Amino acid sequence: MKTKMPKGKAKGGWIKDAIKKPGSLRKSLGIKEGNTIPASKLAKAANAPGKLGQRARLAETLRGFKHG
Repeated sequence: MKTKMPKGKAKGGWIKDAIKKPGSLRKSLGIKEGNTIPASKLAKAANAPGKLGQRARLAETLRGFKHG
């Protein structure tokens, strides 16, 4: 069964649209550029309300997409 896509909206590309301010999560967590965000800090931030929590949950989702 085919799913219908809304007109004018290309399939995929949601990740590009979701990341509005690259580096903002890292900055708010106080981690220097070039270092990875520790999983424990990311998990703790994911439980936070507001934008910090949203960004952390998205980061956890995107981390699961990484191959290799």
